[in-house]
Amino acid sequence: MRVGLLQLSSTDDPDANLTATRALLSEAAADGAEFVLTPEVTNCVSGDRAHQRAVLRPEADDPTLAALCADAARLGVWILIGSLALRTADADGRFANRSFLIDPAGRVVARYDKIHMFDVAVSETETYRESAGYRPGSRAVLTQTPWGRVGMTICYDLRFPALYRRLAQAGADFLTVPSAFSTVTGAAHWHPLLRARAIETGCFVLAPAQTGDHAAATPADAGPGTAPRRTYGHSLVVAPWGEVLLDAGTEPGAHVLAIDPQEVAAARARIPSLGADRPWDGP
Repeated sequence: MRVGLLQLSSTDDPDANLTATRALLSEAAADGAEFVLTPEVTNCVSGDRAHQRAVLRPEADDPTLAALCADAARLGVWILIGSLALRTADADGRFANRSFLIDPAGRVVARYDKIHMFDVAVSETETYRESAGYRPGSRAVLTQTPWGRVGMTICYDLRFPALYRRLAQAGADFLTVPSAFSTVTGAAHWHPLLRARAIETGCFVLAPAQTGDHAAATPADAGPGTAPRRTYGHSLVVAPWGEVLLDAGTEPGAHVLAIDPQEVAAARARIPSLGADRPWDGP
């Protein structure tokens, strides 16, 4: 099985981002990738809600989704769109942060809305309140592919291991973690958290990431000293035993490698912890 991870430095211009994504997708397919994954918010990196309302579209009208569905059929590949920022019909005007799995016929076979919202204060100049602009999902998603079952997650979900254990116990062989991790938390936690999720579940972890400085307008209501959006990069593929098979560094690009799905069963045979849960008392 050949997987391709696209590492992007998306801007707040969905059209420009689509052009960049399609170029790297074609590059990955030419290198033999059968399953290509993009990062979180592939179509638009922006903290400016007014700008998002102007450029984002509902799922049915989203040009990135339509184009990548067509590309999946044209290239004969599976595509995981890590996520798209999408307008919704919600009364409070919040968007969806939604991941899509597309088959080689160009059909959307699964959708996942990010469950855990990134509401944190990383530093005095780096604060996020994702729930102010996005409404959380409430349903875990597991989908069949020719190589095994894929459990879909997004970015901040990574810090909630119960979700990954539930997906693995339900039959996941691969866990997707498309992300736009900050440079501060990425440097401290990205590698150990992804390796832990792989080791705990005996799954392959596929984590395409946004990287670098993101060209985007500063929101009108931004506080003094607000830093531009910057993400960590280092798209990773982690094997079920915890080995890092790919680290894409910090430059945008397409990265393709072969993995063996049989390693999932081998790792779980060595450490069969998924079937060894026991009840306990307290606290």
